[in-house]
Formats: sequence, C-alpha cells, structure tokens
Amino acid sequence: MAFQAGGKRPAPRPVPVRSQAQDYLQDYAALLEAVSFPSFVVDHRWDVVLSNSAFTALFRGVGPHPTAMPGDNFLRFVLFHPEAGTVLGPDHEARWCLPMLARFAAALDRCGPDPGLQALRRDIAQDPIMEAAYRQGVPHWLRVAGEEAAASDGAVRPLRHPDPRRDVTDCRIVEETPATLRDLGYTRLTLVLREPRRAEAAPRRPRRARRPAGHLSVVPAPEV
Repeated sequence: MAFQAGGKRPAPRPVPVRSQAQDYLQDYAALLEAVSFPSFVVDHRWDVVLSNSAFTALFRGVGPHPTAMPGDNFLRFVLFHPEAGTVLGPDHEARWCLPMLARFAAALDRCGPDPGLQALRRDIAQDPIMEAAYRQGVPHWLRVAGEEAAASDGAVRPLRHPDPRRDVTDCRIVEETPATLRDLGYTRLTLVLREPRRAEAAPRRPRRARRPAGHLSVVPAPEV
C-alpha cells in the first residue's frame, strides 16, 4: 500500500453536498408530517419538493391532469387545473389566480432565463383567459389592491375544507422557511385552516352584467 511504502496517506473523500441536502430534506419531510395543517415546500418555479399527508388529503378529490397536479407544480394547479375551484373555493379566480400570477411576474423579472419559468410563461400565453389575466388583470388588480396584496405570507384565502361537512372556510398562508431550506432555493408554505364561515344573511346585491365570453371578471373589459 502507498502509505506503508512511504507514500502520502490519501485524503478522505469529501461528503457530497447533495447527499447532505438530501439527508436534511428527508428529516424535514418528517417534520412536515408532524404538522396537522396542509404544508408543502416549493422551489422558485412552484415545483412541489415536499408535502405532508394533510396536503395530500386536501387535494385527494381532484381528477388527474397531465401537467397541473397540485403535488407536482402548485402554480400550474391554481392556474390550469379545471377542478382547482372545487378546493380553492368559489373566489379562487381573484383570490388565488391573480396573486400567484403577480408573484410569477415578479419571479420572471428576477430569473428571466430560467427554463421552467419560461415554459410556464409560454403555457400562460397559449391560454387566452390566463394571458388576459396576466397582461391586463394583474396590473389592474395591483393598482386597486396594492403591491402588498400579492404577498403570500399572512394572506387569507378561501379554501374548501377536506371534511365535506365543514365546506367552505378560509386559510391563512404562513411562510416559514429556515435558513438551510432557503439556501437550497426552497420555500415552505402552510395552509392554516380556519373554522368554517358562519352562514349570514347577506344583503341583496344588484345583478352584475354578464362578462364577455372568455373574459375574466377581474380583467377590465375592453372599451367599445
């Protein structure tokens, strides 16, 4: 052997950084599983890296989709899955789609050449309704609601409770990302479910004019 013959002792092999990250993520997955609320970890493209059983249970009822399953990419689910509203509530167009489109636009500004984000942008462009929301609805909504409305952490959004007896409620989105997870480029989000809304007698509102076909209600209609 080289060492016995007077050679240098071979240096120990460094532990690959990736294996350390995998160990950390494996332990972090155990931590997520201990949380009773739906909790998941996404990268900058909203690809879901980790999720817990409560997250799986929340979306168990949605049908299959080739590109927009909630456990694969959460942004694609919100924007493109035809059954997204059955889980995200009746107001998901204004209270889920537009905030996430606004965050997507900001991510695209920061990481423009990213292939995953560019693929999302092409898919949005190919959907006339989503393209209208991206180009017209998001700027209009931000002018009305303010830039802070696009933030995820602390936002309260509608959600259908996984227990059908509890039906529509709200959830508060809590971003809680430790430094190690953030250094890996990931963000953790937890949907803190609230108690179901109490039925209240709402005042009658005047009937709204029908919006043009293929036009989001939150996108200002073109002048004629």
